[in-house]
Amino acid sequence: MAEVVILSVVIKIGVALGKEAVKQASLQFQQFDTQLTELQGRMGRIRMELRLMHGFLCGVDIRNRRNQTYEIWVQELRMLAHEIEDIMDEYLYFVGHKHGTGWRTYLKKGCKQPNVLISLNKIASMVMEAETNLGHLFLVKSRWVSVVDGGNSSNSSDIVERSQHLASSSRSLGEEDLVGVDEDREQLETWLRGMHLDCSVVIVLHGMGGLGKTALAANVYMKEREKFDCHAWVFVSQTYSTKDVLKRLITELYKESEDTPGDITNLEIDGLQNILITFIADKKYLIILDDVWTPKAFDEFSRLIRNGKNSRLIITTREGDVAARGTPDRMLTLKDLPEDKAWDLFCKTTFASYADHECPKDLKPLSEEIVLRCKGLPLAIVSVGSLLRVREKTVEEWRRINDQLGWELINNPMLGDVRNVLHLSYIYLPTQLKSCFLYCSLFSEGYLFGRNMLARLWTAEGFIEERGASTFEQVAEGYMKELVQRNMLQLVQRNSFGRMKMFRMHDILRELAIDLCRNDLFGVTYDEDKCAGSLDKDGRRLVVQKLKKDIERSISSVHQLRSITVLDKSMPSLTLLHLLCEMSTYMTVLELSGLPIVNIPYAIGNLFNLRHLGLRRSKVKMLPKSVEKLSNLLTLDLSRSDIDELPGGIVKLKKLRHLFAQKVKYLNGRFLLSSSGVRIRSGLGNLTNLQTLQSLEAQDESVRKLRELRQLRSLRLFNVKGVYHEPLCESLVEMHFLSKLHVIASDENEVLLLNALPPNLQKLNLTGKLDIDSFQAVGRNLYSLRLNLSQLIEDPLPSISLLSNLTELFLDGAYNGEKLVFLAEWFPNLKTLQLRDLHNLKQLDIQEGAMVTLEKLSLVNLDSITEIPPGIKFLMTLRYLGFHEITQGFLTLLRECVRNGGMRQFWYTPRA
Repeated sequence: MAEVVILSVVIKIGVALGKEAVKQASLQFQQFDTQLTELQGRMGRIRMELRLMHGFLCGVDIRNRRNQTYEIWVQELRMLAHEIEDIMDEYLYFVGHKHGTGWRTYLKKGCKQPNVLISLNKIASMVMEAETNLGHLFLVKSRWVSVVDGGNSSNSSDIVERSQHLASSSRSLGEEDLVGVDEDREQLETWLRGMHLDCSVVIVLHGMGGLGKTALAANVYMKEREKFDCHAWVFVSQTYSTKDVLKRLITELYKESEDTPGDITNLEIDGLQNILITFIADKKYLIILDDVWTPKAFDEFSRLIRNGKNSRLIITTREGDVAARGTPDRMLTLKDLPEDKAWDLFCKTTFASYADHECPKDLKPLSEEIVLRCKGLPLAIVSVGSLLRVREKTVEEWRRINDQLGWELINNPMLGDVRNVLHLSYIYLPTQLKSCFLYCSLFSEGYLFGRNMLARLWTAEGFIEERGASTFEQVAEGYMKELVQRNMLQLVQRNSFGRMKMFRMHDILRELAIDLCRNDLFGVTYDEDKCAGSLDKDGRRLVVQKLKKDIERSISSVHQLRSITVLDKSMPSLTLLHLLCEMSTYMTVLELSGLPIVNIPYAIGNLFNLRHLGLRRSKVKMLPKSVEKLSNLLTLDLSRSDIDELPGGIVKLKKLRHLFAQKVKYLNGRFLLSSSGVRIRSGLGNLTNLQTLQSLEAQDESVRKLRELRQLRSLRLFNVKGVYHEPLCESLVEMHFLSKLHVIASDENEVLLLNALPPNLQKLNLTGKLDIDSFQAVGRNLYSLRLNLSQLIEDPLPSISLLSNLTELFLDGAYNGEKLVFLAEWFPNLKTLQLRDLHNLKQLDIQEGAMVTLEKLSLVNLDSITEIPPGIKFLMTLRYLGFHEITQGFLTLLRECVRNGGMRQFWYTPRA
């Protein structure tokens, strides 16, 4: 894991030696060119050494984690890397500021304006000491540390060997040993016996480690293999050798043949390929390639062994990009077992000698809790069940195992298979993904991560690398996609047009990741139910899941704390922020959303390294002037706080990418003035890196300066008056990256006339009076449209229906007419439709063939409708049907319709 820290430092030194930093340093130290050149030379040498060490650590065998001297050496290396990171942060701050205030922590008190040469010599001295210590650390390694090398060579690691052993054990399982796989087994058997008599078929079994892919494949393989001319099973793994796989394939296929392949011991790949292709050319075969990790391996072997004899190739993989190489109609993605099947498997394993595998009544509550914690992962259920099978069947023993299940997972040899399977996925993650993965484990069990928030936090933590012209947020989204493909994060929800939206981490995987975080000083969690004492003084990141009374005393002992996230919103916070501002000037992330913080201390300006400040839903009314010193700030989240106006110095934060500052007055959002934005009186055009601006009160200068914010992706603008329409539209058409726009009129009589909109707009929200011609400017890329309080008299649907890519449509108080008709072929991609507060609407017609993909329909407070729209019966894809704020009479009508068989399941809420 030290490679994660080292990569972060390598990247940071690279920034310090980059063109912009070198240019700034040359200006700062123009009279001391010799000293600066020497300093940069030392920094370059440190970077070179750390890059080499990073490569070395990435290739070291996993067995060294048991080597005490190696682990001590790695810990020392990690601590030194942390020190170098601190020095680089101070250096980068100093070269970007004329007065060098970032150095006051290294200078004696009372020295308010440090001499530039003194500061330069100070940093040079620290860098020289770091270079010396780094060299000494490498010498110590050669004297005391013996390393098992070759983590990436074939069969060198015992973790791979244990995986092979587990795969072999899985192949011996009988049909009676498998639970909850009946449908998948039936589908797999159907594909093996399928009607494709003249072609070979590649079948992919996909899912996270421990779901039983190998066991399922083996079960079907044993049953069906004799129906083929020849068959073979080969375990591939991450560390496969092409030559070795080919030899094992040939040996397996020739087993029951009268022919022999001859001596293949010394043959090269070309010769082995020729023997294999020749042998299977006229045969119907069944081949299993188990545990394939890379697209390269998939392509290499699937192309080689395909023929036209109704043969079958089954590939098992935990990698999404490997599974994507197959055809979608021949892929099985295994899921966690449902609760009832998980319980059956647990009982069958744990109470194997009991009649009907029945759990004793006194053990049932604890057993159910243990099964729930396994989250449907078959390998975890079987392993934990096997552990309990040999323990005393008493409530006390069961409770003890349940209370320390996390410890058992990490330390008990009987649960080694679970650790092995999941650790293997982690070991082969690219270094940059390891940081992102471990970071997610610090959050509470079952925590849901939103895509945008997670991207901002990863970026602030420094996990995201630059990739060409892509933004950090785009790179972060790519990381999320890769972690999902590798089954390290679970995708919970996509938005209506298919983009990833919500994620979670599997609880068993999280337990193992937390142990890695703890051992490698990556970060710690704080939970009053699990923390017995103070926090690790060397921790860099802290996530507070549940309050403990001595939290502030504990935090004060963590001298290297750089990041804190508080999830417990009930936590007292009177002195917390003041403490955090004083204890660490290196603080990078302060995510304190939901805490009842009222005052922001002036000392917050001392946090020169701060990149993320989250105060959403706080009680803050104003920011101190010192925030203008937070020159590295990327995200400032003040949404739903009590702030009306930002200090003028906010426009000095030129790195700021995301500004959230919407003030909510009424939660239901049904009034024009339910929310408001903040005022920025002048200088808005300086914030040229802004991607998110939510929300701004429109003023003369701010509207004109919007055109300079060319990087905006999301804009929410309040108090828009007629006089602003022309300059606003002129600005909007220049925003080629803008995808989300919300415009709110200044009052209910102000008509929004937006005759020009960004070309790539995807989500549009308009609140205020509209003219029907407003939709002429909307591009065809729009996916989501919400109209609020629009007071339209003419039916808007004919105009809106031209937006054929719409997946979401919300009409909230938007139409004053009495009838809406959805014609056939309209809205072919619509997934969500909400009609709310249409008080005059009496008739809702949905013709057959309209909204053929609709999944969610919400009808809210439509008090003039007295009958259930009959066209609902045509919405065959509907998953959610909601009638909300309805009268008792309408509810009676709904229930009667259900009894008569004319209505499917629905949800409702009565009118208050």
